[in-house]
Amino acid sequence: MPQAQPELKKISADVVCFLQYMEKRVFCQLNGNRKVIGILRGYDVFMNIVLDEAFEEKEGGEKVPIGMSVIRGNSVVMLEALERITDK
Repeated sequence: MPQAQPELKKISADVVCFLQYMEKRVFCQLNGNRKVIGILRGYDVFMNIVLDEAFEEKEGGEKVPIGMSVIRGNSVVMLEALERITDK
């Protein structure tokens, strides 16, 4: 008999863990050479991220405020911490 819900797989060790980046200012490079800087407030297993107090950095150095934003994981090329990360 088929199940109504598909079985969820357990999260493996190769899933990206951003816990040490939480509440830190990060630089996020996106597809299309877009650059966003903000405070990491959340993420999920698909690498979707939530940035707060975010702004987009344009080509000429212009900074456009965008506030809180959700960035889809498949558009993230690189994520870099702009604050010191310490092991706890």
